[in-house]
Amino acid sequence: MAKKYEDGAAGSAAAPGRVLWVDQPAGRRRMPDPVRSSAVRAVLIVAVTLTDATISFFLTLTGSWLAFPLALGAIAGTVVATWGVLDVLITRQMWNQRHGVVSEPSSTARGRRRERRRARLEARSAPPLPPRIPARGEATGIWPPRTGTGRG
Repeated sequence: MAKKYEDGAAGSAAAPGRVLWVDQPAGRRRMPDPVRSSAVRAVLIVAVTLTDATISFFLTLTGSWLAFPLALGAIAGTVVATWGVLDVLITRQMWNQRHGVVSEPSSTARGRRRERRRARLEARSAPPLPPRIPARGEATGIWPPRTGTGRG
C-alpha cells in the first residue's frame, strides 16, 4: 500500500503524485500474538532489571544507603527476568505444538501425513474381511450369555 500526499504543498520539492512511502515485504513472518506479548513483557522486565542493577552499582560506588535495597531489587529482578525469558520460550513452544509444524520441504510432518493418507486410502479400497464366527454369547442377540448351568 502506498500513501500519497493530498496536495503538493508539503514542500517546494514535493510533486502532486509523489509517493510518501512504499511497504516492502517483511523478511520473516510476524510472531503470534501470545509469543509477541510475552517477548515484549520479557524485554521490559530485562530493561528494568538492567537499569536497577546499573543504578545499584553506581550507588555502591558512592557509598549511598540506597545501594543495599537496590541490590536486593536487582537480585529479585534477575529472577523475574529469567522467568520472563523462559516464558517466551515456553509460549513459543506451546504455540508451535498447538498449531502444528510449519510445512516446509525440510519438515518431516509432510511425509508422515502423506503416509497416513495413503494408508487410509488403501484401507478403504481393500476388500472387506470375511465375517468371523462370533464367540459364545457375543453379537448373537442372546443376553445374558448362556452359562454352563442349564438354566440359561
